[in-house]
Amino acid sequence: MRIKLFRSLPFFALLTVTTGCNYYYESKADDMVQRQMDAMVFVKGGEFMMGNPGGWSVRHDTRPPHKVVLDDFHIQKYEVTQGDFELFQAVTGYEHTDERYENMRDEKPERYEPELPAVASWQDASAFCRWLGKQSGTPVQLPTEAQWEFAARARGQMLRYATENGEAKADVTMAAGPARSAHNMREIRNKLPLAPGSFPPNPLGLYDMSGNVSEWVRDKYKKDYYENSPVQDPQGPDEGQKDIFFGENYRVLRGGSYQEFIGNTTVTRRKGAETLGSEIRGFRCAY
Repeated sequence: MRIKLFRSLPFFALLTVTTGCNYYYESKADDMVQRQMDAMVFVKGGEFMMGNPGGWSVRHDTRPPHKVVLDDFHIQKYEVTQGDFELFQAVTGYEHTDERYENMRDEKPERYEPELPAVASWQDASAFCRWLGKQSGTPVQLPTEAQWEFAARARGQMLRYATENGEAKADVTMAAGPARSAHNMREIRNKLPLAPGSFPPNPLGLYDMSGNVSEWVRDKYKKDYYENSPVQDPQGPDEGQKDIFFGENYRVLRGGSYQEFIGNTTVTRRKGAETLGSEIRGFRCAY
């Protein structure tokens, strides 16, 4: 049975100190760590052409295609769920970096059900992955952008969608998005992601890398980075673009989201300020 955690983490921390209930949740966390690590998929490294080969995206920052060579790595089968992220919060006292988080949750509580992808900022996602690494004794962190795309495209094959056959078939290989029109904004706002693993995986056994939520990766964002990316295991630019309002680093998001369908390609590339969360953003870990 999945536990539902207290939303007020300071209160929960006080409760566990005074009652000794923390042992129960720490035990659950140990089980969760094991489950997260068991879900890591080995990806044999290799060479591929990263980026948009033409016609896969309208975004200029997905070009030019460029050669990348990656070492072996592991990446999770599934997006991390809200329930697992809240369990991490409960045992560590970690609080979201986005000050709007509680208001967003109050406005749309159904998006925060434990089986759905976690709503997290880049810093939240990175903190979870690093904690997972500390608990498991493995150098876990967010995947690099190159690792993410290589895995989504089943070791760099010319696959536009990260589905079982490289095709996008609504409600067969991935969830259908709402019809995008001025008359349909309510449907778009009300739509929800699905529990990770609701559709068949890609050829590597990875789920939801097209559709569901956009996923944070480790790299800082720079619009023209593909023009200067190194060949061997690129890690993103040392200095990237910053948010003009907060002065924070933009980080890269990969994949589409449940609020659209056609845009859910393996070359979809977005950016987000690293302390801001969104209901259409989630993550998975790697090492």
